[in-house]
Amino acid sequence: MTTSVSGFSKLNKSEKIDWILNHYFPNHKPEYRGILEQYWNTDNQLQQLHDEFIENTITNYYLPFGVAPNFLINNQVYTIPMAIEESSVVAAASKAAKFWFDRGGFKAEVLSTTKIGQVHFMYKGNLKKLQTYFEAIKPKLIEDCKPITKNMENRGGGILDIVLVDQTEHLANYYQLHATFDTLDAMGANFINSCLEQFSKTFKHGALAYNAFTSAEANIDIVMSILSNYVPECLVRAEVSCPVEDLKNGNIEGEAFANKFIQAVKIAEIEPYRAVTHNKGIMNGIDAVVLATGNDFRAIEAGVHAYASKNGRYSSLTHASVEHGIFKFWIEIPLALGTVGGLTGLHPLVKLALEMLNTPSAKELMKIVAVAGLAQNFGALRSLTTTGIQQGHMKMHLMNILNQFNANADEKRILAAQFKATTVSHSAVVEALENLRLHRE
Repeated sequence: MTTSVSGFSKLNKSEKIDWILNHYFPNHKPEYRGILEQYWNTDNQLQQLHDEFIENTITNYYLPFGVAPNFLINNQVYTIPMAIEESSVVAAASKAAKFWFDRGGFKAEVLSTTKIGQVHFMYKGNLKKLQTYFEAIKPKLIEDCKPITKNMENRGGGILDIVLVDQTEHLANYYQLHATFDTLDAMGANFINSCLEQFSKTFKHGALAYNAFTSAEANIDIVMSILSNYVPECLVRAEVSCPVEDLKNGNIEGEAFANKFIQAVKIAEIEPYRAVTHNKGIMNGIDAVVLATGNDFRAIEAGVHAYASKNGRYSSLTHASVEHGIFKFWIEIPLALGTVGGLTGLHPLVKLALEMLNTPSAKELMKIVAVAGLAQNFGALRSLTTTGIQQGHMKMHLMNILNQFNANADEKRILAAQFKATTVSHSAVVEALENLRLHRE
């Protein structure tokens, strides 16, 4: 196909599918239509809800929705919902949770909840005039937002401050209105963006009437008004600790385990190639809970990785130490989450997930998500520094390999038992399955 399509969004779902099948799968229409339709929900009302989440919906894309039990967080027990396709994530989180359950559990605290938005604009004129104008217009910026902020302020949140930022050293004529917000239990993207757009209107209109400006200075060019997903002041900390001797792991003494574990963390602190994979493992746990609770995992990812580079070099998000015989492992991470608005009130599984977590506030959810990331990292580092990562990972991957080759229930049972004491690899599983089928013929 070399031409564009017009009016695609106006087609109904069946017509959209017809168009796709005709253009991309002309020889497999019944087969591919069946693949798409088998994921439709039989409840028409529920399916319509999913259809209207985004534009041009043609089917649903399923991810496994699992749970990791035994999380003791601030002396409260949680079963954490996780939506993810990677085979070993839920198992590793569950194993880490059980390990720390018997050692006092996880401690977590929210350090701050400030979120950020910016109005980016160009100004060609005298800086002192701009600063004087900003101080004069600042109260009106906040006042003109009252219709937007009224309900948020009634709940204790709203606009915290607005400052003028001079960025002309980096880009000619470039300035910002840098605003901070507290959005309480809402992630707050729509709220913040609405405030920012009102700021820009008030700021630009006020400049035109400001007597001290020349005509050129009064013509402030608003480039864009948008929240930032970098939230270094929306921070949560989670940690675990125990006497070193309590870390004994099989034949490995606690002190030896702690020393090797800490070295692994320190490597991730100084080596970006390792740090990226190290932090990706943390995000396995974080993203799974963020997705299960209807939050924006892409925003979380972007903000977290920016935070990992805050000192000018990409580094580990977790840290570990031993002091006076006590092992400590912790994470400090920016998380802008919400428990109201968006999908939290629409998606049935999201509502279920939040109820499973005892209907947490945004602050409580921040703690839970941070703990999930810390647990995931602990599980990964424990495997890496003892048995190696592949032993546990490939055990979990075994069923995926067997499903890929259409193994039946009996074959799965036999080969699961066979590989309990044997290293799992793709080639070894395929060979074992072929041998099993050969001897049955």
